This record gives sequence, C-alpha cells and structure tokens, in this order.
Amino acid sequence: MADGDLSVRRFYGRRHGRRLRAGRERLVRELLPRLTIALPDESLDPSTVFTTPPQSCWLEVGFGAGEHIAAQAQANPNVGFIGCEPYINGIARLLTAIDEERIDNIRIFPDDARLLLDWISTASLERVFVLFPDPWPKNRHAYRRFVCPENLDLLSRIMADGAELRIASDEMGYVRWTLFHVRSHPDFEWMATEARDWRERPADWPPTRYEEKALAAGKDCAYLGFRRRPRSPMAGKT
Repeated sequence: MADGDLSVRRFYGRRHGRRLRAGRERLVRELLPRLTIALPDESLDPSTVFTTPPQSCWLEVGFGAGEHIAAQAQANPNVGFIGCEPYINGIARLLTAIDEERIDNIRIFPDDARLLLDWISTASLERVFVLFPDPWPKNRHAYRRFVCPENLDLLSRIMADGAELRIASDEMGYVRWTLFHVRSHPDFEWMATEARDWRERPADWPPTRYEEKALAAGKDCAYLGFRRRPRSPMAGKT
C-alpha cells in the first residue's frame, strides 16, 4: 500500500441525494455488485478487473452522473474504464447508461477515489480524468481540493510514462490552483502551447452536465491537459 494515513483522509462530499426511482434502485442492487471494484489486499493491476483484458486502462476521479465516462467507453471499446464516485445517485445514472447501451468496459469504485489509488499498480494507467471537481472556493476549505501535492504523488506513481492527466473546471480560482500545483510537480508537464489548447474542449473530450450548466450560465471553462514525464532510468533502483 502507498504511504499515507487513511484516517486523516476525511471525505467531504455527498453520498446520497433524493430517493432513487425503482428502476435505478434495482440496478444498484443487481448490476452494481457485478461491476464494483473492491479494495484489494495487495497491488491491483487494473486490467485484471475486466472480463477481457483491455489494451489500456483509463480512470475517472468523481464521474458525477457518468456522461463522460459512458461516452468515452463507447468511443474506446478496447480501453478499460474505472470510474470512482461515492455519490450513489450519480452511480445510478451511470448504471442506467451501462444497462441501456450495453456498455461492458466500465468498472466502478463506489467510494472516495483516494482509497483505490493507494492500491493501483505502478505505471498502469494511460489516462486520468478529474472533471469539474468540487472547487471548494473558500480559502479555509482549499485543503479539501482533490488537486494537491499528495494526490499528485499518487497519480504520478500509477500513471504510465507519457500518460495524460485531464482536468477541467469552470472556477478560475481552481484553474489557477491546479496550474500552480501540477506545473510545480516534477513529474508533470502542461501540454498547452497556445490559448485555445485550454480554452476549447478537444473533440475527443465528451461534455458533462456540469460543464453544460456552467456554459449556460455564461461561465468560461478551462480544459487542462498534462503529460506524465518519462521516469528516470534509475528510478526504483538502489
């Protein structure tokens, strides 16, 4: 297990919303157990949680209502997707899409992503998404933000050389926070070369309902792409 005291990793988001409709309650009861990733007792190779080993594995931290991960899974059938989300109502929405569209390359960790990141094997993910996370805009709550040195260390370990980290937000304070912390981390480089690289959502980046709500309200959104730098040939050697 990676270093870190889980006892101090308090979760601050919501886990439950309105009561689920009968059909979604059924999916949570019957389908979710078949797709759930349980915390392992040892290092977890993410490709092993799929019936057919995928060509690569991608992970989404906090998939919300699941629009993005569902669209990505349909567009990339050879990729195995792991979605982390503690909010049961969002999970139920994703389960509905999986059931209706017969999507078979998504697995779900129904809890705080940080608990799973500790166990994922080194350099095993080719892409990670953190899309429109809770910005915790008040200064006294900044420590609750997902983007922080500790979590970037976790992502650095589990991401393969050249893997992409995609982060999006409509809160410019969070965007500035993200740029400061990720660009300060020695293992990541910002991929943008001109303004439109972060102002315009790439064609292979499906929208989320949170993004659409922000745009409808007249807010600007930022789409940040970072690359995991190659590891030193001496990394891990003593």
